[in-house]
Amino acid sequence: MPLNKLRNIGIAAHIDAGKTTVTERILYFTGITRKIGEVHDGQATMDFMKQEQERGITIASAAITCSWEDHQINLIDTPGHVDFTIEVERSLRVIDSMIAVFCAVGGVEPQSETVWNQADRYRVPRIAFINKMDRTGADFDEVISQMNKYLDANAIPLQVPIGSEENFSGMIDIVNCKAYEFHDFMRIEVEIPEAYKLKCKAAYDQLIEKLAEFDDEIMEFYLDEKPISTEQLKKAIRAATLKLLITPVFCGAAYKNKGIQLLLDAIVDYLPSPADIGAVVGIDTHDPEKSHTRCPSPKDPFSALAFKIIHDPYVGQQTFIRIFSGTLKSGMQLLNATKGKNERAGRILKIRAKERIEINEAGPGEIVALVGMKLTKTGDTLCDPDHPLYLESIHVPP
Repeated sequence: MPLNKLRNIGIAAHIDAGKTTVTERILYFTGITRKIGEVHDGQATMDFMKQEQERGITIASAAITCSWEDHQINLIDTPGHVDFTIEVERSLRVIDSMIAVFCAVGGVEPQSETVWNQADRYRVPRIAFINKMDRTGADFDEVISQMNKYLDANAIPLQVPIGSEENFSGMIDIVNCKAYEFHDFMRIEVEIPEAYKLKCKAAYDQLIEKLAEFDDEIMEFYLDEKPISTEQLKKAIRAATLKLLITPVFCGAAYKNKGIQLLLDAIVDYLPSPADIGAVVGIDTHDPEKSHTRCPSPKDPFSALAFKIIHDPYVGQQTFIRIFSGTLKSGMQLLNATKGKNERAGRILKIRAKERIEINEAGPGEIVALVGMKLTKTGDTLCDPDHPLYLESIHVPP
């Protein structure tokens, strides 16, 4: 998979915002699952630990791989309960971008602020998905207002919802100037309703004015009143998102299968690849005053960070790692720079929650699980023994 077609995404939210349901729908529409699991019946794919299935909340950050429009998406599902903030912290260290899920009724909750601040610390680009638009009391504009007031999010809607509460039927994509409604599992393009044309124009103008603050080309076209192409617009939105200048906002009702395909399109269009994130800097293992740069290239020396340990009753201990540079091969000798000891990489697995796919090698940007690692713990750096370095360890919140 070319590096520019890879996306490492975290999904984070306050508990009950519908984050796990959003994840389940993503897995369904990308073909990973054929049956939709629900949180309330303990069948959600990402909630694969028995403790999670019993409690109906996502505790461990499970990693799962899926595909959309020729792009590979590595998805990290993070817990929304305040007790599990360390799990969110671990995930944010290894992802390249984030989808922040908000409830259209509850808006910005305390845990929303906690996760947002954690993402700010790691400079994680993000988009927002306002879920549960079909619920009584849903208010898209109010949630955006709260995002800007409490999170300083620079939230900019890229969609206008059609209908609200029980009459919510779809949304208008203001970038592509297209309207969509949803029936069962199908998205259907429809005419933009006459009653929404003025609101769409206002949202489009707001978007252009905001982008003109950061993008000289958009500013020039805006001042000269020249038409701006969809591709120009997407490029400017993506650039501003990657620099954390804006947070594009989307909407839907995941439980009713509304808006997920457009959210997947947004992941591809607006969120970064490992190539966009660029090099990581590590510290010399012998001299803390010296640093080393590792580019996301298979030709650079191997470096990775362990971010999650899961004990599986069938395959034993699985150590989830994010590879930042180089190529990992099964059986390869690695240095655990944190412990100062060598360890051999065992089997390499791509994980689809309960499914495990064994692979022979993995490259930069990949998130994989290693079986049989005895020394490596969460936050440890794994690297080429001939090119040792420490990567930043995981910050443990107080």
